[in-house]
Amino acid sequence: MPALACCIEAAVASPPGYTVAWDGIVPTPESSAASGVSLSTNSTITNAWSPAHSSILYRVDGWGAPYFTVNSSGNISVLPYGADTLPHQEIDLLKVVKKASDPKASGGLGLQLPLIVRFSDVLKNRLESLQSAFSFAVQSQAYEAHYQGVYPVKCNQDRFVVEDIVKFGSLFRFGLEAGSKPELLMAMSCLCKGSPEALLVCNGFKDTEYISLALVARKLHLNTVIVLEQEEELDIVINVSRQLCVRPVIGLRSKLRIKHSGHFGSTSGEKGKFGLTTTQILRVVKKLEHHGMLDCLQLLHFHIGSQIPSTALLADGVREASQIYCELIRLGACMKVIDIGGGLGIDYDGSKSQDSEISVGYSIEDYAYAVVRAIKSVCDRNGVKHPVICSESGRAIVSHHSVLVFQAVSASSYASSEMPSFGLQYLLEQLTEDALADYRNLSAAAIRHEYDTCLVYAEQLKQRCVQQFKEGSLGMEHLAAVDGLCEMMSKAIGVSDNVRSYHVNLSVFTSIPDFWGIGQLFPIIPIHRLDERPASRGILSDLTCDSDGKIDKFIGGESSLPLHEFEGSGSVNGNGGKYYLGMFLGGAYEEALGGVHNLFGGPSVIQVMQRDGPHSFAVTSAIPGPSCGDVLRMMQHEPEVMFEILKHRAEEFADNGEANGSMSIASGLARSFNNMPYLVGSASCSLTAANGNNGSFYCNEDSFSSAADTVAVDDERWSYSGA
Repeated sequence: MPALACCIEAAVASPPGYTVAWDGIVPTPESSAASGVSLSTNSTITNAWSPAHSSILYRVDGWGAPYFTVNSSGNISVLPYGADTLPHQEIDLLKVVKKASDPKASGGLGLQLPLIVRFSDVLKNRLESLQSAFSFAVQSQAYEAHYQGVYPVKCNQDRFVVEDIVKFGSLFRFGLEAGSKPELLMAMSCLCKGSPEALLVCNGFKDTEYISLALVARKLHLNTVIVLEQEEELDIVINVSRQLCVRPVIGLRSKLRIKHSGHFGSTSGEKGKFGLTTTQILRVVKKLEHHGMLDCLQLLHFHIGSQIPSTALLADGVREASQIYCELIRLGACMKVIDIGGGLGIDYDGSKSQDSEISVGYSIEDYAYAVVRAIKSVCDRNGVKHPVICSESGRAIVSHHSVLVFQAVSASSYASSEMPSFGLQYLLEQLTEDALADYRNLSAAAIRHEYDTCLVYAEQLKQRCVQQFKEGSLGMEHLAAVDGLCEMMSKAIGVSDNVRSYHVNLSVFTSIPDFWGIGQLFPIIPIHRLDERPASRGILSDLTCDSDGKIDKFIGGESSLPLHEFEGSGSVNGNGGKYYLGMFLGGAYEEALGGVHNLFGGPSVIQVMQRDGPHSFAVTSAIPGPSCGDVLRMMQHEPEVMFEILKHRAEEFADNGEANGSMSIASGLARSFNNMPYLVGSASCSLTAANGNNGSFYCNEDSFSSAADTVAVDDERWSYSGA
């Protein structure tokens, strides 16, 4: 019987098509454009590895332009002003993370990861880019009205995001769109500091209270438009406006016939969730005319769907809506605004493809030009005055401005392929005749270099041994040895699955819910060590006790991600180097949709602005993530009472021989209630969500350092007033 060594030696010469070695998978920067490189291409490169290679490997120049790049240190840099960013203004993301997470004693903020980093300058640049694109399209085509957008707050309702958009957009008359009563209250409050011409667009299903709020907003001299999503809403608007003595401005949402395919097109078309059919629109016009309120109808709204893939589809929808707009004017409505809704897409993978749900084949400039041209042509044909153009671009405005940073805390090891200590011959003596036959056939196929046949017999051998183990005739040591034998054979012929699981300090359900819910892909890459060649491939497994709590699909159609080996022990509780990953382009929807699966709350959040200085940035706000007590309270538990129960239990059962035993236990329990639910190292966080001001502080960049140092911190006790 051939020895195992002979079997493996015969298989060492890897057959063509099976080798999956890491060397040589990435082309040189000079030989290939980033947008066309697959993560698994077979092109060859030199042995030297540079940040430019990582930029190509992870497609950074595709999805990241013009805000993210790989710097000469091998870290991700943020370009806060896009293409206009000067070299000294670039912000090293790793330095930001260290400032946030380092202990206060070392000059950091003591925040715990995961961490959302918001770049206010990027947000401002996105607004300016959108406005500039439409302004150029208006001017270049001699369009006789202007553009003024609104931000749909459902994309990200964070206070600082909404306030920044109102502040940065004030010069452009940029407004807000609300789809619920709390969003409307938020928008009303924020727009009190915005431009008086800024639109407040009220979408979504409405009841009497919603419509009353919208009409109160008009009383407060906010430029409010109530958009009818359902025909029945008109009766409420008419009745409440009379009661409040307010002349409303009314819009209506039209169901267009055009529809784009894919997940994001499901809200469009004649069967869409929102909007009025042509028959319903005619009834609305007739009823308004009957009540002497046809002059109140001033805005037409439509929405083709998010992530519109091409400008051809966009222009087709805009032309249809523009014709409806012209017909409404013919029927006597005092139309002034056409609201094209959202749909301006994001290129999540850098492929610039029109055939992908995670990419688009156009720029912001192309989008604006197509919209202006389509509206102008229809209005000119009908002899209608050009309307003000409004859009509700949310994803395109906020996606780039935030980065989710999290840490890989450990990684699974490859399967062991060592020979069993008790010897191969002893193993073979325990096998059944059928299993022995499989082993002989495996060895013979290996000698003949019949590699596909080797795989067949190896799988058969493993399954027979598993059955023997279940029947009790084969020990665990023998089963492990068979696994090792098959793994050795697989590695020798180059088909072993070397993808590892990297365990990350994150909840997919909380921080990346769109990946779990609808399969949305986001760029995820290491934010440092990009001057080193990745030595492994991995999937990302989160902390939750759920099989869906993993990320195993990545941009470029990849099922694993090139990653680096851990330095030192690589464990969250060890002394190894930290390994940080970043998820990019996730500034829209992810925070609003995230839940509390396994009671993991949201990340810590910091806001950063570019400032001249040694690190090119200043942290202007810091908000620790929710504590264990906070997330328990979300589910109707009472952490104060829970703490008292456990403290009394400690007083009853603590070891009497231990000095201050019950006090020590109570102190530890208090810290656990006050700390975030995520994994922590040996050092406790110095800033927790249990601090005052709801666990947050805010200051301008000039006073940040002194304010950060004055935040009250109490790591030792959590005082409660009583059980």
